[in-house]
Amino acid sequence: MLLEALSSVILGLVLAGTAAHRLSHRLPARALVLPTGIAGALFGAFVTHSALDTGSLPMVLLGAAAVSLAALSLLLRPAGRLRRRSAAA
Repeated sequence: MLLEALSSVILGLVLAGTAAHRLSHRLPARALVLPTGIAGALFGAFVTHSALDTGSLPMVLLGAAAVSLAALSLLLRPAGRLRRRSAAA
């Protein structure tokens, strides 16, 4: 269980760091992105471990990555400005 938690923290940190580096123009401050990735990975590992009971490490890490990426995707802002059309058009 400790190995799963430590592995998921490292995975969440790597995913959040990569997202913050590649999508820095669409994400908020790094101080928010990194903890979100880590917390998402820990929660994903917990849920996957609970669902599979004594699941294997790769399956737990897959669940951790999925939830971490989903949490990070919630922080994304639109790439360009939104055009507002008038009601008459």
